[in-house]
Order: sequence, then C-alpha cells, then structure tokens
Amino acid sequence: MLIAEFALDALWNEYGIVGELVPFTNDFIQADIYELIAPDILHQIIKGAFKDHLVEWVEKYLRLTHGDSHANEILDDIDRRIAAVAPFPGLHRFPQGRHFKQWTSDDSKALMKVYLPAIEGHVPPEIVRTFRAFLEFCYLVRRNVLTEKDLDDLDEALARFYRYREVFKTMGVITTFSLPRQHSMKHYKQLIQLFGAPNGLCSSITESKHVKAVKKPYRRTNKYHALGQMLLINQRLDKLAASRVDFKRSIADYCGTLHPYLHRVLAAHKATCAQPAEANSWLGDEDRPLASASIDESQGDCEDLSETPLFLEWNRATAIVALADELRIPNLPDLVRAFLIRQLYPEDTRDPTKIPYLEYLRYEGGISIYNSAISMFYAPSDPSGIGGMRREYICAAPTWRQNGPRYDCAFVITDPGLQGMHGMDIARMLCFFSFKSEGICYPCAVVQWFDRVGDEPDEATGMWMVQPSFTRDHQRNLAVIHVDTIFRAAHLIPIYGQDFVPPEIAPCHSYDAFNGFYVNKFVDHHAFEIAY
Repeated sequence: MLIAEFALDALWNEYGIVGELVPFTNDFIQADIYELIAPDILHQIIKGAFKDHLVEWVEKYLRLTHGDSHANEILDDIDRRIAAVAPFPGLHRFPQGRHFKQWTSDDSKALMKVYLPAIEGHVPPEIVRTFRAFLEFCYLVRRNVLTEKDLDDLDEALARFYRYREVFKTMGVITTFSLPRQHSMKHYKQLIQLFGAPNGLCSSITESKHVKAVKKPYRRTNKYHALGQMLLINQRLDKLAASRVDFKRSIADYCGTLHPYLHRVLAAHKATCAQPAEANSWLGDEDRPLASASIDESQGDCEDLSETPLFLEWNRATAIVALADELRIPNLPDLVRAFLIRQLYPEDTRDPTKIPYLEYLRYEGGISIYNSAISMFYAPSDPSGIGGMRREYICAAPTWRQNGPRYDCAFVITDPGLQGMHGMDIARMLCFFSFKSEGICYPCAVVQWFDRVGDEPDEATGMWMVQPSFTRDHQRNLAVIHVDTIFRAAHLIPIYGQDFVPPEIAPCHSYDAFNGFYVNKFVDHHAFEIAY
C-alpha cells in the first residue's frame, strides 16, 4: 500500500523503503513473517544473549558496585576460578580466564559450561538465578527431542529468566530490555511446535562449514586474488578425500589376499603387548598413549578388554600389594577381596569387610594397570557420531601432559531402578586395573566416593552439590568397583564461595584443594539430562 501511494523519494526518506525492490513475501498475503524466521541458537542465544549481554552486564555491575579497582580484582579472581577448573573431555581450557583476543562461537559455548560457578559469591543471588534460568533454557531448547513436559519446562525457565534479569535494571546496569535477541527466545516454543526441535537448525553447523570451506583455505593463500586460490585448494582437498575413499576400497578388495599376513602381524603384536611391563619400556612417559583400556557398555563383556592391544604403564605396580603402596591405600587388598566376594557370591548379603578371612581368601596374583578407560554411550543431543553414540576417555593417570596427575570423576550406577542422579553416585577414579581369578577377567577401578549434599539440587545454581566421603575414623571412603557400573565421566566444579582463589591453584589441584563441589550439569547436553 505504501509503494502504491507514495513516490520513491518519499518512501525512502520517510519510511526507509526502497520502492523499486519488491520482497518475496509480497505475494504471501496471509504469511506471518515471525513464523518464517527459524531459531538461531548460536547467534541469538549463545553469542548474543550470553556473550554480548549477560557477561557484559556482570562486568558493568561489578564496576558500578565496587569501582574499577576492586572490580578488576574480582574479575581477575573470576578468571582464576575459570582457569582452575578440572579438565574434562571436550572442555576447552581457559589458562588466562575469559580474556580472548577474539571471541569465537567455541569460546562462547565453552565459557557457558563453567561461568555460573565462577561468578557465584561475587554477584547477588538474583544474578546467579538469572544465569541458571538462561542456561537451562539453552540446554532444554538444544535437546534432540522435545516432549510436552520439556516445552512446559522451557516456559518455566524463560519466565524465571525474565523475572530475575530485572536485577540488572534495578542496579542501574541497563535501562531497557528491548533487545531483539532476547525477545526471540519468547517465540521458540511456538516455532518448535510448528517445525520441530531446532537441534538440526543450529547455525553452528553452517558456521563450522564456513570455517572449513572459507577460513582455512584463505589462510593457505598469499592473500592476493585469494578467491581463485581458495577454489583450487578446495578442489584439491576434495580430490584427496576421494582418493582416500578409493584407497580404502582397494584395501578392502585385497583383504582376502592380505588376511594371512595381517593375522600373523596382529598375533605377534598381541603377544608383544601381553609381555610383562618391562617389555614395553621403550614407550616413553610422554609418548605412551592414554587409551589403555576399552569399555563398551553396549556389550558388557570384559573379553573386549583382554583382546584389545593394551599398552601397559611400564613403571606401574604389577601386584595388589605394590599398588597399595603406590596409591598409599594400605587396605587395598581388603577392598579387592570385598569386590571379589560381591562378584562371586552376590547372594551373600553380609558386609564383606566383616566376613572371616578363612572363609574367603584374598587375591594375591598379578594385575595390569591402565591409564584410562573408554566409555561409550548414547547422547543424540550432543554432536555425536552416527546413531548418536559418543565416546570419551576417563583418565586415572599419575602424570598427564607434564601438568601433574589427572584423576577424573564419573557417574557410577548404584541403583538402576532410579532415574538420573537419584540412582547414581559420584566417584573419583584413582586407578584402572584388571586381574584374572579362576579364569574370569575382572576390569576394575579404585575409586573415592563423594556424598551428596541434600536430596535435591542447589536452589540458586540448579546443580547437585557433593563433598568427599569419609569413614567414621576420618579416612577416605574408598572402594573397588567393576567398570561396568561406570556410566560416563562427570565434571565437578568447586564451590568457591566468596573467597579469592590463590594463583597457585592449578587444574590438577582442583579436586584436592576444595571441600565442596557442584556436579556440573552444563558441561554438555548429556550431563544436563542426567543431572537436571
């Protein structure tokens, strides 16, 4: 109507409309433009509402409240808290905190996983609740499948976010919430009901393709008339990829001819790996692979563990007594005995530690120690492989990348009949080992248990709280468990409180230097579903 009534100069000067250009929606009389805009999780939520809004608002709040000098001290402490977070598979490290030369989408997504516990104690509880509601909305909307209950939870999280974010206006940080990227969150439920879960529509997919097809080829050029060079680079990369496929197909075609030779090579390699620890002394400390043991929960059979080529730690213990000395656990033989009793005599309901030694003897044979185990599980909401399967390493290594020891935590199934955290406990992996008793292979782990603090997650952060478990005589609560009870890795972040973190605290000290921890449900989408 405006185009029909006004001249072109009036349209442009008064309405900002170019009358000569007719939009494609001109012929869609009944179309709603808001229903044509797909959710953009990456730019609207992750890089928009989180990075450009909430993170910046926290810094502005600190400067308004404490002044520049003290605010800088608090921001430095937040950076130290982020840098001190324990390592986890797929978690980016922040050795300098959140000071990036250029924010990328990966930086934003990685910071979301650890930012909430880092600011707690330095900001009011309302700001912590704002971040909790926002992060829960992000992780709910990212699920691969959304049910009616999930949509109700989405509405509830969004309502809490809108309610608690008012603290930024009350404190004078901002003057208005008229922000299109935050307003777009209100339309997500309707768009999900119309078009389905936006998991596959996240623009991070096209962002990653842009890196592969444009950014990386551009860096290989001499920057002069780069387009032609980029096209040539991509063409050659496609040819190399095609040649790899042809090469693999050729290998498969000749597999029958090569099979006897390959069989002899694999047999010799397996025999070499089965030698005592000294036989592998040619493996250097830093060159030795961490992937020593393989756990496939879909099979639940330790034969895969014994048939897989294993790289033993050449300077580790080869007997239970020696391992007890190495780990400084004097009662480790008794823990192994209790484990065997539970495995061999599950009908015996007595406490294994109180059964007479003459009734069940202790195991005193040899053992094999491994630096890590591999957990495979179904996680369709995460960027996974074909069929939604994901694979991750759980480490229990005395040295890791020359940065001290690494002993990861894990979810251990203690009650299969309950859902989520109610049926699991948190344990820290101190050592992976295996042994054979009466012809049966037992892949095990020495673990230190954590106790849950309360029966529900923390009200402010929404995360479960745990603390190291101790016995009545103030000793660490330790156990030997079967690896089949380990579900997947867990990530714990210290409850920092209001105290400043000393600069000497490193990631390898994180699980030893603090007394209380949050079970980080924001470390990935599968952990969020477990600990929600």
